[in-house]
Amino acid sequence: MAMANLQRRENGKWRARYRDQTGKQIARHFGRKMDAQRWLDEVTTSVVTGQYVDPKAGQVTFRAYAETWRKAQVHRPSSAAHVETMLRRHAYPALGDRAMASILPSEIQAWVKRMSEGLAPSTVGVIHGIVSSVFKAAVRDRRIMANPCEGTKLPTVVRTKVKPLTTEQVDVLYDKVPDELKALVTYTAGVGPRQGEALALARDERLRLLGTNPMVKIDRQLVTTRNGKTEFGPLKTKASYRDVPLPKVVVVALNAHIATFDVGAGELLFTLNGQPITRQAFGHVWRPAAKAAGLDAETGTGMHALRHYYASLLIRHGESPKVVQARLGHATAAETLDTYSHLWPDSDDQTRAAIDSVLGTAARGFGDCVGTGDA
Repeated sequence: MAMANLQRRENGKWRARYRDQTGKQIARHFGRKMDAQRWLDEVTTSVVTGQYVDPKAGQVTFRAYAETWRKAQVHRPSSAAHVETMLRRHAYPALGDRAMASILPSEIQAWVKRMSEGLAPSTVGVIHGIVSSVFKAAVRDRRIMANPCEGTKLPTVVRTKVKPLTTEQVDVLYDKVPDELKALVTYTAGVGPRQGEALALARDERLRLLGTNPMVKIDRQLVTTRNGKTEFGPLKTKASYRDVPLPKVVVVALNAHIATFDVGAGELLFTLNGQPITRQAFGHVWRPAAKAAGLDAETGTGMHALRHYYASLLIRHGESPKVVQARLGHATAAETLDTYSHLWPDSDDQTRAAIDSVLGTAARGFGDCVGTGDA
């Protein structure tokens, strides 16, 4: 700090002033000398420790800074569109025109409470996380001294257990979707891709329908951009890139679909009116079918319900968590277990059956002890 001093004014107030690192003079007035000195000491400390923030730097509006931040992020197209939507719909109406430095933690808490009255707790958490990232960047840029999102009490997210569809519900979905999407239902129920992964399926080297080991390579997804167009994008995580074996029922369905709709080499298998399927267009044809099949909050009302159905079939037929993880493209087995652990056979029953299967026949003498209460 080039200069710092205190001066008593004719009106009795104390003027504290200093020059910042650029030589610009900054002054504040206080009624008491001790308050003025305390302020100067805080500024001096922030300069010495490298935490100095120009009081004028935080006057940029949240919207202006957030837009600069957003455009600089390295996001997948779908993630970039999601961040833009969350900021535009939920953050900018409440915070957009406010100066960054003027936004208080109590105001962030009040904003979160208002959102909680109409949005799911998980959605509120996502929006708050995006806004917090903007403020964190502003702290690093020395625009503000602290992140007002720190310490916010968020609504509790209650994880609900996945309730898989029944095969009868899958059959209804198959019957109710347009003819050009019937094979999509079979493919998703029999392979378990995410929606964007399924809609990106093309008749190319990724899809192997011939031979003794039919397989599909999942290495891209179809995403809908903000302007309503579609494009191919990278997958969710590194683990999402995977090869999945194709069951016979899926091979038959895809071959029939290719023949019926004359899908050419390199073309997408699933289209509407000959065009790649956007999220909006897919929603229009999916929602009536989902309603007819009785999809609800427990099963999930989106196409993701078919992915859960696929996972439940693997578990029911004895596949391990690691195999289910690999087939679904989860980042870790822990993610798989967090989602589907309740679908695996009860471990208590398995423990009893394992012991009884051995001791119940090989060690007959143990039967004399059963029910005696001896520890």
